[in-house]
Amino acid sequence: MRKLIYAINVTIDGCCDHTKGIANEEIHDFFTDLMWQSGTLLYGRKTYDLMVPFWPNMAKDKSGSTKAMNDFAQAFDAVDKIVVVSKTLEKAEGKNTEIIRTNLKEEVLKLKQQPGKDISTGGVDLAGQLIELDLVDEFIIVVQPVLAGAGRRLFDHTILPEKLHLKLIDTKVFKTGGVALHYSK
Repeated sequence: MRKLIYAINVTIDGCCDHTKGIANEEIHDFFTDLMWQSGTLLYGRKTYDLMVPFWPNMAKDKSGSTKAMNDFAQAFDAVDKIVVVSKTLEKAEGKNTEIIRTNLKEEVLKLKQQPGKDISTGGVDLAGQLIELDLVDEFIIVVQPVLAGAGRRLFDHTILPEKLHLKLIDTKVFKTGGVALHYSK
């Protein structure tokens, strides 16, 4: 069975707002490696709208401001399938993209049963739903040495019936002072 892996980049105060400028070349390289390990991307509409067509366009014209950005774009564009969970998205752009409109738990369980590489997800809203449904198998939280002070917070609206205890399986310290924490259930 494929694993569903949630990965996100946050500040020390839990801000995961991409406009706070917390990504850098080292972080892009880290997430590029994670992307190459994914066979399917599972996004909510907001994250999908942030990622597509931005990264596929960059992959085509290599327009990133750094090599790390272009490498991430190539990895993103190479993923076999993007699945968007949305009730409002009319149609999805790009190759091998489908939309899930009903029964999130059932559809994700079907995806996990398919052969191939693991499933990767990010963002906030969908991730919270997936965690509430007990579908996420691993968590990769990259904590940046930044206090953003404001912005969207990680897990603000996630409601669990009970605490979810995780096991630390790996860490990585970045030159910039950030830390990647990799947990499993």
